[in-house]
Amino acid sequence: MEGNEAVSDRNIFEYSYFPGCSVITTAWESNQSLMQLCQTLGLNLVELEDWNCCGSSSAFTIDPELGFNLSARNLSMADPQRPLLVMCPRCLHYLRKVHQVIRQDKTVRKAQERRWRRPLSPDLEIIHFLEVVVKLEPRSWKQGSLNGLKFMPYFGCTLFRRPALRRERYYQGEIDKVLAALGAVPVTQGLTTHCCGSFLSVVRPQMVSRMVNRIIQSAQMAGAECLVTVCALCQLNLEIRCTLENKLPVFHFSEILALGLGAKDYESWFARHLVDPRPLLWERGLIK
Repeated sequence: MEGNEAVSDRNIFEYSYFPGCSVITTAWESNQSLMQLCQTLGLNLVELEDWNCCGSSSAFTIDPELGFNLSARNLSMADPQRPLLVMCPRCLHYLRKVHQVIRQDKTVRKAQERRWRRPLSPDLEIIHFLEVVVKLEPRSWKQGSLNGLKFMPYFGCTLFRRPALRRERYYQGEIDKVLAALGAVPVTQGLTTHCCGSFLSVVRPQMVSRMVNRIIQSAQMAGAECLVTVCALCQLNLEIRCTLENKLPVFHFSEILALGLGAKDYESWFARHLVDPRPLLWERGLIK
């Protein structure tokens, strides 16, 4: 693949991979761009066999035990010899939260091992894709490939802070640094960590539209041309619930990073967006 020579000759690093429900359905383009990006970066993702929903907000709210068991089952299938990579911040939160209990409470761990008839490693490393990218030292990559694209990094509330996991590192602000290393211009004066409404989008769409409009307007007022997020649900809400006349494109982090590193097979990703990003990218000379 043509692209960034600084990352093309890296050794292959292997990770277990938990896609999560949103990333392989409504955010299919996020998963596809991630696959292409990992090839460029020399990352081999081994998808968990027969994985299931992490429990998300619904199961943990209605039946916490069920939600716990769902996440624990996924953890039981992860090879402890390699890190478990997760793309969705919500999945990351629940998998880490359950793993924290399993690590600290031997009784719970033994009960889950009996339930699933598999061992659960208290030493399993669970990481977000953004953490992997940061460790690859993006400052050494080819500069200028994103041609000054002005973006607002949107972290949302889940990746930005989790009180129960406050000792875990979440790499706030790293979207800015990674994409700036490739020549994009971060605009950070907007509402980068305000909640997009999350699952309230289903039952209170009008309320979520007000929340989303405030976020988009803050980006526009700060001079951003687009938003970049690492959360599939945030990306969906920011597009589908925006009722402003002038909307902004909202990219998945994996899409814009893959593009910056020389991806060519991007048409199927951007065609799925509700707010077409191609005119902006064409104007910036990023696509043909």
